[in-house]
Amino acid sequence: MRSLVSLLAGSLFGIGLLLSGMTDTVKVQGWLDVFGDWDPTLAFVMGGAIIPMAIAWQVARVLRRPLAGDRFPPAPGAEVDRMIVIGSVLFGMGWGLAGLCPGPAVASLSYGGTGGLIFALAMVAGMWLAPRLRARLDRAVPAE
Repeated sequence: MRSLVSLLAGSLFGIGLLLSGMTDTVKVQGWLDVFGDWDPTLAFVMGGAIIPMAIAWQVARVLRRPLAGDRFPPAPGAEVDRMIVIGSVLFGMGWGLAGLCPGPAVASLSYGGTGGLIFALAMVAGMWLAPRLRARLDRAVPAE
């Protein structure tokens, strides 16, 4: 059951990304170019994602367990540390330079193109490298 729910949710997410233009790197870069030829249309996409998620978090507070799982994941901490800041900066730089973030990058693989493939491979390499660098950094510099 869980695999079916995951397949349906992922498919709906990918279709939404495609229909909204989030897989079009030029459109995304236009959204990020607030001092140039700014394209505000992706604000509606983000609002369309934030509103149902806010509702889902309220429903999750009432439920004892998820409908298709054992337990809810723990809520993220409110603490902002150096790793959050570094990760956010790197994410933003990658999004601005490539015009893709992880979800749209995976969705863009379905219709070809070397740019999306290169981005996805770099993203996987970064996900592999990040915990190793973090462990090395944590050994070298104790946490604050």
